[in-house]
Amino acid sequence: MTSQQSPATARRPIRELPDELISQIAAGEVVERPASVVRELVDNAMDAGAQSITLRLMGGGTRLISIEDDGGGIAPDELATALKRHATSKIGNLDELESVMTMGFRGEALAAINSVSELTLLSRMDGQPTAFALDGRTGEIRPAARAVGTTVEVKELFFSTPARRKFLKSDSTELAHCIEAVRRHALARPDVGFAIWHEGKLVEQWRVHPGAAGLEQRLADVLGEEFVAQSIAVEYNAGPLKVVGRAGLPDAARSRPDHQFAYVNGRFVRDKVVMHGARSAYEDVLHGHKQPAYALFMQIDPTLVDVNVHPTKIEVRFRDSRAVHQAVRHAIENALAAPRSQNLSDSATEAKADFDLKAPAAKILPESASWQQGGMAFERPGTSTFSAPSYKPADFVRPRVDGEQAMADLKALWNPPEPRQEAHDTDAPRWSAPAPSLNANTAASALPAPITEPTQALPEGDWPLGRAVAQLHGVYILAENKQGLVVVDMHAAHERIVYERLKNQLNTADGEGPRIASQPLLIPATFAANPTEVATAEACAEALEQLGLEISPLSAKTLAVRAVPTSLAQGDAVELARSVLAELAQHDASTVVQRAQNEILATMACHGAVRANRRLTLDEMNALLRQMEETERSDQCNHGRPTWRQMSMRDLDALFLRGR
Repeated sequence: MTSQQSPATARRPIRELPDELISQIAAGEVVERPASVVRELVDNAMDAGAQSITLRLMGGGTRLISIEDDGGGIAPDELATALKRHATSKIGNLDELESVMTMGFRGEALAAINSVSELTLLSRMDGQPTAFALDGRTGEIRPAARAVGTTVEVKELFFSTPARRKFLKSDSTELAHCIEAVRRHALARPDVGFAIWHEGKLVEQWRVHPGAAGLEQRLADVLGEEFVAQSIAVEYNAGPLKVVGRAGLPDAARSRPDHQFAYVNGRFVRDKVVMHGARSAYEDVLHGHKQPAYALFMQIDPTLVDVNVHPTKIEVRFRDSRAVHQAVRHAIENALAAPRSQNLSDSATEAKADFDLKAPAAKILPESASWQQGGMAFERPGTSTFSAPSYKPADFVRPRVDGEQAMADLKALWNPPEPRQEAHDTDAPRWSAPAPSLNANTAASALPAPITEPTQALPEGDWPLGRAVAQLHGVYILAENKQGLVVVDMHAAHERIVYERLKNQLNTADGEGPRIASQPLLIPATFAANPTEVATAEACAEALEQLGLEISPLSAKTLAVRAVPTSLAQGDAVELARSVLAELAQHDASTVVQRAQNEILATMACHGAVRANRRLTLDEMNALLRQMEETERSDQCNHGRPTWRQMSMRDLDALFLRGR
């Protein structure tokens, strides 16, 4: 080991750094790649009041970055000052810094960019006879030709720091980052037009969209029509905070968080509070590790947010982060709460009209024929050809539920049931009288009159999820609505209904805290418990009471379930108790029980929901469909799986090549 001191540990005097080295150090924070330059220059253009911004690139931005705008411009005597460190027109004192609303304010960008590139600043103000250009290397100012506005040209980025240039990626990769930087600005400002050119070719262009509908149109232009079609509008007010935008539907979730855009007072941010609030709103509607898509625009009092946190200004700090978190969460939750099945009714008429226009005229049947098999040379049940008694429900081997309608009866294929007099009156007539036989000559005139439908809360045409017609393998419900066929996963749908009912009971309960209504068991259910379950039952007694459960120890190894939630009184009390205790064992009831409640309720709902392979009557299936239409977030189960799917007539026609 040598006794000579290494250069790294040698004593060196403390001294001030030269200005150029200071600027290059600052450039390391502000200018990471060409996209960083684009972001800073577009910020300046927008602060100058530009209505049109054009970006020209060469070599992915490494050889040339040119930003042209039609903003207010810079005075000739201020051009040289603009390239100095910490020189800005955005703020002048601490009060203005604490309430800043402009995109830029630090006064570092131009100086940092000038220190690692060849920069030229060209600008003209309104009323000036000519424009002036400033050479960033020499400081020379000369007259030039230009309309009102500013042009900033950045050539040979990182030419003075070759080591930094080695870390850049390929031209195509850097171009993609530059486009993404402009996209983030374009989403927030539909009143500004943007154009991106690369190597003399137009790559992207987003035109101006003024007015109230401008934001949605810009979202469609930048993120695609599919994003707008698979998202729902968000609008929420909470005191000084307003949240607007669009939240992607759970079905449109992505594998990567590349469609998550959050803005605070027009500034794109990557804030943990906002991202966590948005993610928590999707907790019980996303499947697996899918990532939601959203574009949220928050307006907040500038004194309540600190934007002077990071040199790139992509991070912010809120004075009341909890209020922001809750506002973002509630904004998205409220938007996702309404069942999407309601939208089917709104578009039914348009969809049917569009389908009728495109369908062959000879194949259009009257509305009254929707449940009749007209125009076919077959005899109906009850005629000489078919005999109804020959086809009895007993001929079909399947489980039966008390009060179940005889769906296997062949007559069910011809006419809907008549209104029932009593719930279990199996002797009452349930089908219309047989009609005369139909043949090709009398088909047009022999269609029977419409059958009287059972009295319901809503007319048949107002049922978004339609009317149940069958059950498939005890798992799926098949229903017919105006659009076509609806397929429902009955367990997933009922699980969501029970889950939302439990949540409502918990949130609206009175007393010391939110509690779920419970029902004492006549005979307590006992089971052998391990030490962890016994300890959890004793430590979380209050949390269990809030959840409608009463579990007490009978011995060191035995627990007794004395009460269960009213909604789950018919379920397996022991299995429910074990599941809830397992959930509580993973959470500290005194600190995170509020967050764990929904997960526990989801577990309870899963055990209380109707199981697969259970046969349902038509009435039970229709009741489930009606509950789905009224239940919030009924489009996904508690685990994020979809509960229903729509197949339109156009989809069905495509399967069978009809109309081709």
